[in-house]
Amino acid sequence: MQIALIGCGNISKKYLLTAQNFPILRVAAVADIEFARAREKAREFGVPKACSVDELLADKSIELVVNLTTPNAHRDAALKVIAAGKHVFNEKPLAVSVEDAREVLEAARRSGVRVGCAPGTFLGGGLQTCRKLIDDGVIGRPVAASAFMTTPGHERWHPNPDFYYQPGGGPMLDMGPYYLTALCHLLGPIQRVSGSAVITRAERVISSEPRKGQRIRVDTPDHVSGSIEFASGAIATVMTSFAVCHAQLPRIEIYGTLGTLGVPDPNSLRGPVLLRLAEDKEWREVPLTHGHAEPDKEKWGIGVAEMAHALRAGRVHRANGENALHVLEALHAFLKSASEGRHQEVSAPFARPTPLRAGLKADELD
Repeated sequence: MQIALIGCGNISKKYLLTAQNFPILRVAAVADIEFARAREKAREFGVPKACSVDELLADKSIELVVNLTTPNAHRDAALKVIAAGKHVFNEKPLAVSVEDAREVLEAARRSGVRVGCAPGTFLGGGLQTCRKLIDDGVIGRPVAASAFMTTPGHERWHPNPDFYYQPGGGPMLDMGPYYLTALCHLLGPIQRVSGSAVITRAERVISSEPRKGQRIRVDTPDHVSGSIEFASGAIATVMTSFAVCHAQLPRIEIYGTLGTLGVPDPNSLRGPVLLRLAEDKEWREVPLTHGHAEPDKEKWGIGVAEMAHALRAGRVHRANGENALHVLEALHAFLKSASEGRHQEVSAPFARPTPLRAGLKADELD
């Protein structure tokens, strides 16, 4: 399948490496608002064409466009792709607002094209192994979960971290998609959310190059926590923070009636997967039952490859826009709950993706 990338920033390298590891994908073109960046990526990865967005969209051979623009541009870029009659796969989140995300999905429905959305990390060997353990009843009925994402902030490493501290950014909308997507994949749809949120520092000082020493304003909460009630009855405690220097917390743990599952970093395709049943005296590492657990840079865009397979096979793709909308509504529900001081219902549907089949070859997703 001929695909193209719009946006040649920090994350584009991982998607371009992904395309080299899945034979179903061929990158035909790249575009960026800064043409020099597109030209540099095309040269580095042997992409035939670096061009403007309009040129890219006019190319009839391109079926699927990967939208790697910054979050505040996701809606507009996706709508342009859809208007050109092409499928679109958005980097997370699907859009800055729930209303914008619904507009994108409705436009795709009218045009007869599909919307995919990151993260696709739940397709990696680590989370697929966790899914199998839960589905097989190894830990019994899941009754609770915890999820913690803690970091001092992205200004330490990102060359242009401003958007992480603007509306549409923050730890919940930036990193929350990995954690909530993983939880929904493992436990099913969210019913309602409660949350608390705070801006811990009014400004940040960039410590990364090339803007080291510059100050940026913080206009969205940089520490968000709360709880999730799943339709299954399970309850999760969640914390996402750009304000924690150090912590000794698990990424995700699932607590079942027969034992506890230690889930690996959902911002990764790999393990380790840890298990401790009620009678066990210590934790043990579970061998991965599924592949696609290579270093993340090699298959980061696995959701794009899986979407291409689904389009060819005429089935639903797993990292789909509808599920991404459910997650996005839940992410915003934390902030809305914090603002209004009450629980927030999540109305967008979520269809738990079918697990990948165990034993697939290294470049297979079907």
